[in-house]
Amino acid sequence: MATVTMKELLEAGVHFGHQVRRWNPKMKEYIFGERNGIYIIDLQKTQRLFKEAVKFVTQQAMDGKSFMFVGTKRQAQDAVEEEAKRCGQYYVNQRWLGGLLTNFQTVQKSIQRMKDIEAMRTDGRADALTKKERLGLDREHAALEKNLAGIRDMRSLPHVIFIIDSNKEEIAVHEANKLGIATVAIVDTNCSPDGIDYIVPGNDDALRAVRLFAAKMADAIIEGQQMLKEGGAEISEEGEGAEAAASPETPREKSERRERAGRGRGDRRGQRRTTYVPPGAPAIPEPAAVVAHETQPVEAAPAAAAAVEAPPVDRAPLDTTPLEVPAADSTNDASVEALKAEKAEVGE
Repeated sequence: MATVTMKELLEAGVHFGHQVRRWNPKMKEYIFGERNGIYIIDLQKTQRLFKEAVKFVTQQAMDGKSFMFVGTKRQAQDAVEEEAKRCGQYYVNQRWLGGLLTNFQTVQKSIQRMKDIEAMRTDGRADALTKKERLGLDREHAALEKNLAGIRDMRSLPHVIFIIDSNKEEIAVHEANKLGIATVAIVDTNCSPDGIDYIVPGNDDALRAVRLFAAKMADAIIEGQQMLKEGGAEISEEGEGAEAAASPETPREKSERRERAGRGRGDRRGQRRTTYVPPGAPAIPEPAAVVAHETQPVEAAPAAAAAVEAPPVDRAPLDTTPLEVPAADSTNDASVEALKAEKAEVGE
């Protein structure tokens, strides 16, 4: 991780703040003391907060996020442009155009106009114009390139903005806060820390201090990008190694695997299923073959077929004549009474 030592901070003059009468009370917690009418910034807090900012920037670079360097004051213009180009990020070092982030669609039209003028110069269309028209195009292109050269390839809004002197770049801070873009800023004793996500208290006027902070931020971005590339390469190598380790499956092994899978889950259409046999138990006899049920018709039982094919048996016709019931006879009643009397005598 890109770090900064106390010696580097002292040599760059990061600890020098503004005059006592120009201070911002919100920066009181970051001020170490006063000397010769100038506030001295607490470098221990600066080192700790800068380490947190660098860690955040590195993590964002590992995630593939984009950055924008903003520093339009004279001391920061060259350093911002050099370090932003070194890490391949966007920058604004001449003038912050109002609505550069919140009205980015309109800014894209200006970028496209600048590219159209360059295309006219390349394909020779500008040569067909008059001298006055060519001079007008040259002036227009110079003005566009001066303000938009650092963002000409920016297709979408950046994810993180690194700002030098939050007072001078106040509009950039407001636009970033409105869009939810993370901000990392170098804040001097005369600046307001409001709206800054990662505050780095330090001298934002000294050329060496500005170049130190910009270089460390660029180093953090480059480190995160390298870790992202290495991580992607390791993942691809692991995937290739796993594919190489896995031996190709032969057709015979594939058929055996399918057969085992079919025996394991059984056929839902009525085929034989596997049965668990505990160790030591006698083997289960194999069942008889089952007649296929899809295409073969079911044959009738032999006995039923014989009964259907047997000739009919001759039988005598039934007698349907009604039976004659004998009429009641008085002699029969007399005989019944006599029997009753005999039984009575025997019982006595």
